[in-house]
Amino acid sequence: MFTGIVTDVGQVRHIEKRGDTHIVIAPHYDMDKLPMGGSVACCGACLTIVDKGSNADKWFAVTASAETLSKTTMGTWKVGTPVNLELPLKVGDELGGHIVSGHVDGLAELVKLYPEGESTRMVFEAPKALSRYIAEKGSVALDGISLTVNEVEGHRFGVNIIPHTLEITTFGHLKPGMKVNLEIDTIARYVARLVKG
Repeated sequence: MFTGIVTDVGQVRHIEKRGDTHIVIAPHYDMDKLPMGGSVACCGACLTIVDKGSNADKWFAVTASAETLSKTTMGTWKVGTPVNLELPLKVGDELGGHIVSGHVDGLAELVKLYPEGESTRMVFEAPKALSRYIAEKGSVALDGISLTVNEVEGHRFGVNIIPHTLEITTFGHLKPGMKVNLEIDTIARYVARLVKG
C-alpha cells in the first residue's frame, strides 16, 4: 500500500527482454531500505525487488510481466528514463496523499498544460472505461503521484501541479501527447461496484 507521495526519482539503468521484461533502476535510497522480495512503486506500479546492489553501487531490479507492460508506460521506457519511486507504507506512517494500491488501471494522455498562478494546470484524457470513476475534488494517482481532480469534462480532467511537485517528480518533463500511468481512486472503484449491484 502506498500514499502517492513520491520520495525519490530514480533512473532506468538497464532493460532486458526475456520471458518477461527485466528492468534495473538506479535510486538514491539507502539500499538497506529496499529488502529483497519487497515492494516499490515505480511510476505508480507496485513491483517486487528481485535483485539489488549495495550502497556503493545503488540499483535494484524488477520484473514486469506482459500484463504490467500492457497497462503501464513501462513498455516505452529506455535507459535513462526517470522513474517516480515510493516505498510502501509501514504501520504508523503518515498517510499524506490518499490510499494507492500500486495497481495501474490504464493510461491517461496529457492533452494540454498552462500556467495558473505559480502552478501548472495539466489536463489529461482518461480511457472511456475509466473516466466514470474520476470525480471533481476526488483523487487520482498519475505516475504514482497523488493528485486532487480540479475539474472533469467528459473523459478529460484537470489537476493543478505546484512548483514543488514539478521539481521533485517526473512531471517537469511532461509534454502534451505523453502518457502517464493512471490509478483510479480505490473508494470510487468499490462504490461503482456496489451501485452496479
